[in-house]
Amino acid sequence: MTKNLVAVVGAGKGTWGHLARLIDSESFGTILLVSNDFGKENFKPAKPVDWLLLNSRSGFEVLKNAIKEKLPEGELTVSIISGTGKEHMALLTAIKEAKVKFEYVILTGDGTKYY
Repeated sequence: MTKNLVAVVGAGKGTWGHLARLIDSESFGTILLVSNDFGKENFKPAKPVDWLLLNSRSGFEVLKNAIKEKLPEGELTVSIISGTGKEHMALLTAIKEAKVKFEYVILTGDGTKYY
């Protein structure tokens, strides 16, 4: 089964390199990046992605519901290396409410690790 990646792209560029390398090094079906206008304009992944642009000042329920509506079908791989706690909580709550199976992914010095 092909894994679909859902990742948050935060406003701080410090974690973008990690996320860019992860996207480039792994084979994912759908890649959904949750971000804002700044993230979309400035983060340039090497592969085609779907964007979900959010206003982080929106209420939690608004963020969660927007993410829930856009989640790819099937099993998910999740990266929360970038972004804020509010975005992460909205993403994880959306996944839980959608009852979707998922695992975390991180790129390490020893390669990609799934948890």
